[in-house]
Amino acid sequence: MMIPVAARMRSDPSSPVRLTLVIVCIALSSVGLTLRAAADVKVAENAQPILLALHEWTGQQVTTRLAGSMLEVLGYRVEYLTAGAYTAALALANGELAASLEVWSNNLGEHYPRLLASGQIERLGELGLVAQEGWLYPQHMAKACPGLPAWQAFLGCSRTFATPETWPLGRFVDYPAEWGARASRLIEEEALPFAAIPGGSEGAMLAEMRSATVRRTPLVMMFWAPHWVLSRIEHGWVEIPEPLRARYGLERPSVFKAAWPGLRARWPTAHRLLSGFTLDNDTQQRLVNRIDNHGEPLQAVARQWVTEHRATWMLWVQ
Repeated sequence: MMIPVAARMRSDPSSPVRLTLVIVCIALSSVGLTLRAAADVKVAENAQPILLALHEWTGQQVTTRLAGSMLEVLGYRVEYLTAGAYTAALALANGELAASLEVWSNNLGEHYPRLLASGQIERLGELGLVAQEGWLYPQHMAKACPGLPAWQAFLGCSRTFATPETWPLGRFVDYPAEWGARASRLIEEEALPFAAIPGGSEGAMLAEMRSATVRRTPLVMMFWAPHWVLSRIEHGWVEIPEPLRARYGLERPSVFKAAWPGLRARWPTAHRLLSGFTLDNDTQQRLVNRIDNHGEPLQAVARQWVTEHRATWMLWVQ
């Protein structure tokens, strides 16, 4: 006797047809939940503000404001606290900050390694930037010192980088003091023929780079990538020996996100979003260029990106 398909499905739980329908129903249910989440994203678990760390360079501020704008769309209150990279570690450990979203592994200071190892700071994963750090010179210096970028040639040309204030030592522009003085420490401890001068700020360093390029004056400085200015100015990187890079924290860094360990319990959806959040070099450089060169407000640039890329970042919440 022929048994109707529907009857076979009811009597046989393992029926392939029944299993297929069950799977389809589950998939449709999942899609429905996703669509509802996308339509109604006010998911903040409580009204307590999420404090995010702002550091001194525009790239990090872009990263942080992007994250903050996404959190605001999800209904969270977001506040920003300006903090040095080193002091932010202590603030994360004691809950004064919820997250720091662009931490460079070769500029951690004394607190981050200890607090990460002890679990007092949670590592949320890599940000996605492909970073570089080193000693940069405008390309016209290669004519004044033909052996560049070789290390020994650089040392032999130290007077080529001198100014009246530093003669006979070459002048070296380091990071602002609050960013950490790894290059200055290398110069001092290795007795290099250079005088290290701290840069006043990112803006001051960029102004000096532009001036040296236009006037073709001597310059070598500590700098980093990604940065929009590197697409505007011809430049080179001194070939620092690997043992010195390792000894003074100048190796190629990773860039990761860090959080207060209580973030997951207090704001679980925010924790999921920030863990999934990634940013590539090209996106950051384009946004920084709009802010630094075209005068667009940081918050407006961040909110526009978040609005236009909603489909991308909503996947990080799932």
